[in-house]
Amino acid sequence: MSIEKDKTEDLENIFQKKAEGLYLPFSKETFKRHDVKKGLRNDDGTGVVAGLTSVGSVIGYELIDGKKTPIPGQLRYRGYSLSDIVRSCEKEKRFGFEEVAYLLLFGQLPDKNTLKKFTTLIGKLRPLPDGFVEDMILKAPSENIMNKLARSVLASYSYDSNPDETTAGNILRQSIELAARLPVMTAYGYQAKKHYYDGGSLILHTPQEDLSTAENLLYMIRSDNRYTREEAEMLDVMLMIHAEHGGGNNSAFTARVVSSSGTDTYSAIAAAIGSLKGPKHGGANAKVMAMMNNIEENVSDWEDKDEVEAYLKKILRREAFDGSGLIYGMGHAIYTMSDPRAVLLKERAEKLIAKKTKFRKEYRLYNLIEELTPRVFADIKGSDKPMCANVDMYSGFVYKMLGIPEEMYTPLFAISRVIGWSAHRLEEVLGCSRIIRPAYKSIVTNKNYICLKER
Repeated sequence: MSIEKDKTEDLENIFQKKAEGLYLPFSKETFKRHDVKKGLRNDDGTGVVAGLTSVGSVIGYELIDGKKTPIPGQLRYRGYSLSDIVRSCEKEKRFGFEEVAYLLLFGQLPDKNTLKKFTTLIGKLRPLPDGFVEDMILKAPSENIMNKLARSVLASYSYDSNPDETTAGNILRQSIELAARLPVMTAYGYQAKKHYYDGGSLILHTPQEDLSTAENLLYMIRSDNRYTREEAEMLDVMLMIHAEHGGGNNSAFTARVVSSSGTDTYSAIAAAIGSLKGPKHGGANAKVMAMMNNIEENVSDWEDKDEVEAYLKKILRREAFDGSGLIYGMGHAIYTMSDPRAVLLKERAEKLIAKKTKFRKEYRLYNLIEELTPRVFADIKGSDKPMCANVDMYSGFVYKMLGIPEEMYTPLFAISRVIGWSAHRLEEVLGCSRIIRPAYKSIVTNKNYICLKER
């Protein structure tokens, strides 16, 4: 252990003792007494309305006579059903992420010629600026690729000849460049991590401008560049379903809050990446995988409903896994009966499993947990609220089937979601133009200042 590490740990211990008794969680009663919506949530679980958007619609219930009524979930991009977009692209045997990106950024479906030009533009913009890889990625590798991605986005400010202008044209130009380059930044960040932290070979592939975003990603992260059409199509679906999820999700709201201050695009997107990294948001798929590994290690028969249910109850009672009492991948703040993203993923996962048969038993375990969790909640918590699997339940599993390493799961989410963030940034800067500044109520008592010599 180095001297510097000793010093750091000593400081942490001192600070920990100073903080004890000061930074304590406020009780639910405290929030209620002061009429404060904890987490900007109403008592019935609905979100406090904080803004207007025409980018995405997340629909999971209806308010009938003021009562929250469950309905099958819907996700719409600029008014169009995501499910319809995905199924149409699948039927036409073409990649769809670029179309989704155009739709979210420009508010309309592109015709064939426009889509071709947009896709070509993204391909041409993929190469990073001269010196960027060496100076910004390889010289300061990170064990966490999300932090490397945020740093790379912030560093992009220095390579932009017009970084601060907030006109629609300039923000769109920056947004499309970031959409093209984030996959490359991620791939190089992953390769640097694998080399400097894991002892692997450093392999940096040149981005291919004639490939789709999904194909180029697989091409760049695999040492042999090889992938199947089915794998690329599955990853393309993942990118489509993660591109946008309304203005109220934590990272999109972060992008809007930061954008409302009038700052530059790179600062806003880097802040959103920081939000997405959290295990309660984009990092949740990694939490699901960790939970599933724990279940697989502690349940002897994955097809025994009684044994699986008993272990889920232990997790819910904080007696197993991470002690949080959470069954990750189940339940959602808005969706009640179903999460349309999870529905789409399951449909396509089943097709992928037809060729990757070694995952069938594990897939059945996922299905069983999805089936049993509502009953477990009813037994332990006395809850009769409908509960569905959310997108995180199956996204990590799909990535696993695609042979994508776990440290890439959340960065792949960011690669897709940068489109939604950019659309919300444009809407906030051009359509709202007022800094977001909610109120926090102080509950500390007033005190008389004491001179230093009298303390």
